[in-house]
Amino acid sequence: MRPNLSARAYRPGSPIIYVQAWVPEGTMNIILVSGRLPAPKTIILSRSHIAAGCIVLLLTLFALAALLNYATLRYAVETRDPRIFSLFSGVMRDEMDNSRAYLRDSLDAMSTRLGELQAQVLRLDTLGERVARLAGFRPQDLALDREGAGAGSVASVPAAPLSFGELARRLDVLARQVDDGSDKLGLLDSVLTLDNIKKKLVPSALPIKTGIFSSVFGWRPDPFNGRPSLHEGIDFTSARGTPILAAAAGVVVTSEYHPQYGNMVEIDHGNGLTTRYAHCSRRLARVGDVVMKGAIIGEVGSSGRATGPHLHFEVRQNGVAKNPARFLRTAG
Repeated sequence: MRPNLSARAYRPGSPIIYVQAWVPEGTMNIILVSGRLPAPKTIILSRSHIAAGCIVLLLTLFALAALLNYATLRYAVETRDPRIFSLFSGVMRDEMDNSRAYLRDSLDAMSTRLGELQAQVLRLDTLGERVARLAGFRPQDLALDREGAGAGSVASVPAAPLSFGELARRLDVLARQVDDGSDKLGLLDSVLTLDNIKKKLVPSALPIKTGIFSSVFGWRPDPFNGRPSLHEGIDFTSARGTPILAAAAGVVVTSEYHPQYGNMVEIDHGNGLTTRYAHCSRRLARVGDVVMKGAIIGEVGSSGRATGPHLHFEVRQNGVAKNPARFLRTAG
């Protein structure tokens, strides 16, 4: 395929003649023809050369524009030309007006957001007071610190635009309120968590789901010899194999056969509280097991000194037998 040539007419003795041609590979051939040259000279330019030339041209134009701007400004300063000063002052004034408008819009948006955050803090304060009542605190003891808040700083979008200084002051007050509320809510969380743990460690759950309450705590005739004896727990009569449940969370400290209690499991609940589950047909918990309230630890039986299948349940405080019914009533 022949290149598409475009050239100026050439006459002997005329100046340099430019002949340009595009070839299929995308390059440009520039052929220089002159009577002063012994032979035509060809310059080949690729696309990358052309692109580089355009970039250099643009950079040169930008540099010239910057230089012209600098020269104009320098001339204005040296000659104090009022027309040029007026032109630059107008440009600077427009820029300052735009900056002020942007700053004002930003302050207005921040003020609106500040009002929204104050409303959220107020709602959290109200919620904290309710939780404080549930935890047994006086609401005023856990109210947010409003020192320095000032009138009108409570949860509302400002009617008039705020200055930067006033906005900074309110943000500082809000930050103190958030820190204060975080500390007090953390205290509430600790108290409620501790209270919840204590409740889980108190043996208040029934140790058996199906059965009949058959014997109370206290003095009674011994079922084997009829003599008065202290019954240190309560009994639940139920079918053999009925699951026995932990009355509270704790650690199994005893799982063994006892001559009187038969197969017995004992759980330590902390604070000196322990529970015993006696006369089991099977023991399903081992020493060292951590059990939760309601976990199955054995099955009803008649092992040891027993007249029939039943669960003998005891609660002890520092080794002294207590009436289990007092603890079980808290479950209701």
